[in-house]
Amino acid sequence: MITYALRRLLTGVVLAVLVTFITFLLLSTSFHDMISTLLGPDVTPDAVARREHELGYDRPVLVQYGEWLVHAVRGDLGTSLFTTLPVGPSVLSHIVVTMSIVFPALLIAVIVSVVLGVWAASRSGAADRVAQGISLVGHVVPALLTAIVLVVVFAVELKMFPATGYVQFADNPYGWLRSITLPVVALVIAGMASMTAQIRGSMIEELGKDYVRTLRTAGVPTRSIVLKHALRNAASPALTVMSLEFIQLFSYSVIIENVFALPGFGSFAFSSAQTIDVPVIMGVTLVSVILVVVVNLLADIANGYLNPKARTH
Repeated sequence: MITYALRRLLTGVVLAVLVTFITFLLLSTSFHDMISTLLGPDVTPDAVARREHELGYDRPVLVQYGEWLVHAVRGDLGTSLFTTLPVGPSVLSHIVVTMSIVFPALLIAVIVSVVLGVWAASRSGAADRVAQGISLVGHVVPALLTAIVLVVVFAVELKMFPATGYVQFADNPYGWLRSITLPVVALVIAGMASMTAQIRGSMIEELGKDYVRTLRTAGVPTRSIVLKHALRNAASPALTVMSLEFIQLFSYSVIIENVFALPGFGSFAFSSAQTIDVPVIMGVTLVSVILVVVVNLLADIANGYLNPKARTH
């Protein structure tokens, strides 16, 4: 298991290096535009060239990337060119906001999806149609529309939750909970469709196998067959879907944060992309890749534990 985890971790490190290098390579074509935006509309070409030289953006791309990578390994992601704030703490403060809605949404979506998927596969009939209908709603209705409906109904009309804004947990735990409730619900609705369908399909496949029929013949209770045997075997593909679901919810958070005016990671990344703030974009890219690698690594380890055959692939 340790060798398997280390192999996956090494793959993640290589992926992080490749993604950040490609990102830096693409950004290098916009260094001139970034300096022009930084200095203002009336700047002269000579002033742009001087500033570009001062910042070191006129050096070979490989040299610049190597320097950035060395500093990143040490935990130094540089300083924003537009706000002059350290990139690391800025990224951390925004990622906390995003994770405060993504992680609860993922947890709730997993629980609801498992319940619906197992219920639909083991009961069939009306239960199956209800589960498929709920899953279909998640597939068809855009996250943006879901968020807007939630704001109109529960914030504007019923005034149960705030329409916009974010409250720090340390300042007011109850206010924090109210500020993230609608964004979390929007993400849950958008995210549980794929997992429900996957768990339902995996459970139907498992319940149709020979070992299940043998257990039924031996008099093992249906509840035990479903929860102790079939669900464990169906969990392996569901874990892969869960890791992909995290990435999907993470991408949906950009939309949700803009609807609810949350100072999250998505809006932060979007604003830095608009100004071509290279140090911030690189920091955002690195943290995003690390999050994806860590989630996939945890899913692979859990998958390897549940399914030893997966460790050989």
